[in-house]
Amino acid sequence: MERKFKFSEGEYYHIYSRGVEKREIFLDNNDKERFLRLLFLANSKKPVRFTDFKNLSYSEIDRGELRTAIGAFCLMPNHFHLLVRETKEGGISAFMGKLLTAYSMYFNKKNERTGSLFEGAFRAEHVDGDNYLKYLFAYIHLNPVKLIEPDWKESGIQDKEAALKYLGKYHYSSYNEYIGVGCEEGKIISREIFPEYFAEPKDFNEFVNDWLEYKENGLQGESL
Repeated sequence: MERKFKFSEGEYYHIYSRGVEKREIFLDNNDKERFLRLLFLANSKKPVRFTDFKNLSYSEIDRGELRTAIGAFCLMPNHFHLLVRETKEGGISAFMGKLLTAYSMYFNKKNERTGSLFEGAFRAEHVDGDNYLKYLFAYIHLNPVKLIEPDWKESGIQDKEAALKYLGKYHYSSYNEYIGVGCEEGKIISREIFPEYFAEPKDFNEFVNDWLEYKENGLQGESL
């Protein structure tokens, strides 16, 4: 499906893609770790040669000039979400092309399969307002709650504390970076390129807590 807009420098976008026929694209933790590593490596003008970097920490890798800025990410079993800002002309498209090609090659070789792994071209939504941009930090980071409460978005959260605990242990999103728990994967994101909504971890914690309380009370309105 052809995209109806062109990416523009300085603009924000919600990027997402899922497996073809809704199949799972992350079958184990090794797959998730591989994707996160590629998320970091592909955001560079340098070639992605995974074997050159597999024994290096994120901080030891010199990526040079980045192609785009990532503000948030989350991996789910059959899809993923990214919040990005176009910082160089053509940066998002080049980055996503490298990322999806590299991961598809890895996945197909590992699982002895051929053909497309992802459902067509990656999808993108232009973030056209400050409220929507801030909202996406909740939408993206709260996705994993569905793994323990599948109907929470429709029916309301049943156990807010359990949800928060689960999010803190879920290592395949940028959630921990925003709550102040340092981790290597935090280097994937470029927080300084995004608005300073959450200057302190407590600001983000309050933001997420408010959204969960909103759903815990069964309130209607803006949907996650």
